[in-house]
Amino acid sequence: MRDVKAPSADSVAAVRRLANGYQVTQALHVLVRLGIPDRLARGPRSSADLAAETNAHEPSLYRLLRAVAALGVLNEMDGHRFALTELGEALRSDVPGNLAGWTEFVGRPYHWSAWARLLEGVMTGEHAFRLEHGMSVWEYRQQHPDELAIFNRAMNSATSTISPGVVAGYDFSTAATVVDVGGGGGLLLTEILKANPRARGVLFDLPGTVKDAQAFVSGSGVDDRCELVAGDFFKTVPSGADVYILKSILHDWYDQEASAILRTVRAAVPPDGVLLVIEQMIPGPNEGAPAKFGDLNMMVAAGGRERTREEWEELFAGAGWRLEEVRPAATTSILVTRPA
Repeated sequence: MRDVKAPSADSVAAVRRLANGYQVTQALHVLVRLGIPDRLARGPRSSADLAAETNAHEPSLYRLLRAVAALGVLNEMDGHRFALTELGEALRSDVPGNLAGWTEFVGRPYHWSAWARLLEGVMTGEHAFRLEHGMSVWEYRQQHPDELAIFNRAMNSATSTISPGVVAGYDFSTAATVVDVGGGGGLLLTEILKANPRARGVLFDLPGTVKDAQAFVSGSGVDDRCELVAGDFFKTVPSGADVYILKSILHDWYDQEASAILRTVRAAVPPDGVLLVIEQMIPGPNEGAPAKFGDLNMMVAAGGRERTREEWEELFAGAGWRLEEVRPAATTSILVTRPA
């Protein structure tokens, strides 16, 4: 019989941290929901001051703040005072490349409860979000405009971390019109237009999403060159543009639906047009945890998947596209495709 060796204390501690990750998610979610990072932007403040300003229970708020400080997000000082650290700065809503919107979204109850159905999804292959809510995540958000607004802020938040890499990673200077298909809150398209003053843009998405994006686009400084169009990318998209973008769209769907979206865009693009698919790429074994947990998130929440390069090539070929090259862009990739 093989000897069974007990795991080391370090291994047990590491696994405990992983298993308790949900606690960190919720703590940071509450921190952002209460606007604590923004309230600390001008300097240290006491938990009593913050509780009075947020109408929170001070002893409970203090316990939250000291726990988050132990993670390095805040710095606890004398007198129950707290200051932002460099990590905490990334949770301010008013700094470039922040993750405040994303952190607010991932702790929302409707998103959280879908993850509680992960086991059932793994055992049956069913879509966990639909098991929990009886509808797709897209239907749910269109029926709950408040959640849609939070989700759009989350997408703008996440997009802000990669948009400089996308803008620098492809030459948009010769494009007369750029169509962002499923463009959500509008951050990527407006950043492209800011960097390319001769270009015009079209933000195309579902009616509720377009309505929510209007305020952001209006305040972007490029609203005179950005048209908002509502529609369904399974049916039709605006035609005749030079560049089309699908950012974090196709991973929301399995191959049949993703191929249908690609065929819709293929029908709209001119022969010399280009489609930029901006997605994570699944790497080889034992690496790429962000992409592979992103894949789990697609399985749970959206009913889709992340893909390897070979899977992308097969998907494109089946829908009338040719993968020309893959360019790195921050934590994601730009898949440059053209009509086959």
